Amino acid sequence: MQLTCPWCGPRTLHEFDCGGTTGIARPPLSCDDETWSRYLFFRENPKGAHAERWRHTFGCGMWFNVRRNTLTHEIDVVYGITDPEPGAGR
Repeated sequence: MQLTCPWCGPRTLHEFDCGGTTGIARPPLSCDDETWSRYLFFRENPKGAHAERWRHTFGCGMWFNVRRNTLTHEIDVVYGITDPEPGAGR
C-alpha cells in the first residue's frame, strides 16, 4: 500500500503512522464518565469510505487526512488536516 503525502508525493505505507478517525471532537472536561469513556474507547469500524488522519513520520512529519475504503484500501482523496472532507455532504 502507498500513500501520497501532499508535500513529498507517493511513499510506501511504512513511512506513515495512522492517527485514527478524523473529525472526532473532544468532549469538555466537565463531561460525565460515560461520555469520556465513549470518547476514549469507542470508535466506528465502517465498511467502505472512512476519513482518517495520517502523519508522514519518516518524511516531512506533516499531518494530513485521507478518505480510504476499508475493504479495498483504495484512497480516493487526500486533503489538508484543517480542510473539510471533499464531498462529505454527498
